[in-house]
Amino acid sequence: MGKRKWSRREVLGASAGSVAGMLFAEPLKAAAPAPSAVTPELIEAARKEGKVSYYAAIQLDVAERLGKLFEAKYPGISVRVERSGAERIYQRIAQENDSGIHAVDVANSTDVSHYLDWRKNGWLAPYLPEDVVKHYPVDQYNSEGLWATSCAWFEAIGYNTNLVKPEDAPKSYADLLDPKWEGKLVKGHPSYSGAILTTTFVLSHTLGWPYLEKLAKQKVMQVQSAGDPPKKIMLGERAVMADGNDYNLVVFKSQGKPVEVVYPLEGSPLIIVPSGVFKAAPNPNAARLFQSFFFSREAQQMLVDEFAHRSFHAEVKARPGQKPMSEIKMLKSDPAQVQAESEELKARYAKVFRV
Repeated sequence: MGKRKWSRREVLGASAGSVAGMLFAEPLKAAAPAPSAVTPELIEAARKEGKVSYYAAIQLDVAERLGKLFEAKYPGISVRVERSGAERIYQRIAQENDSGIHAVDVANSTDVSHYLDWRKNGWLAPYLPEDVVKHYPVDQYNSEGLWATSCAWFEAIGYNTNLVKPEDAPKSYADLLDPKWEGKLVKGHPSYSGAILTTTFVLSHTLGWPYLEKLAKQKVMQVQSAGDPPKKIMLGERAVMADGNDYNLVVFKSQGKPVEVVYPLEGSPLIIVPSGVFKAAPNPNAARLFQSFFFSREAQQMLVDEFAHRSFHAEVKARPGQKPMSEIKMLKSDPAQVQAESEELKARYAKVFRV
């Protein structure tokens, strides 16, 4: 049979009600695995495999830096980074499984609902790195050990300080509807980026679709990932970003670039990025070793220091000068609801923004 493109609805194959029950009640939940330490035996078995295939929804430079750090710590094991938007990764893994292909060892996504699908399909392997159990809040890892939060950030507003004076800059999502921003805004697309999908879900529920319909009339530049809007305003191609990750702006500003981040008065969508090991991983030992490394203090501190990501590892020190999470009004999403509404949300977004 020929290959076909999977929709999330086909992969899910369940109603919103049953998804919510699965997420919160989990009547068939398996027992959590024991925390796994990195042992000489695991390292040796991983070296025999010699490689790990990592599907990454985080930015390419971040994923590659993580891979190089792993390779330096464990010589003889290479990391193959396959980077794309979260929604594209989701489609790819579904299509590969449909074709009987098992190529992914470890994957992270900026759309938590993907892990609900992968759990339902039995595609994830239980594995809890020791660091996760020792140093992470229990609400940041799956009780069955199928995934944990590898990093986080906020979706925010931002502006180019050469083009916008601080006193004129938008302070809220409502401010983006001011006619003065017509033709000067940029934002990401929910059909490509899991972070933007989550953001669009949150804003459609918090501010309503009438808000997004008004925003669409502002002649917004449409880009793909959550990392693209910060780059566009940094280069001066647009004055203001309507959504996009905060960490790029923090890094750009530290490099002397003319950008500023704004955490909107209505709140900022919190994006958490889970990571999980796949049951049919072609390199299962290297996959587990990489997952343990990802959640280690060493790797987590690098994500904070070099890329301004947020970490839930208790021993990781915050980046100096970065606004603490405790001082930001968070807008959180329900992954089960995102999962249930995603196809309709993307279709409606495409119609409203004509993209």
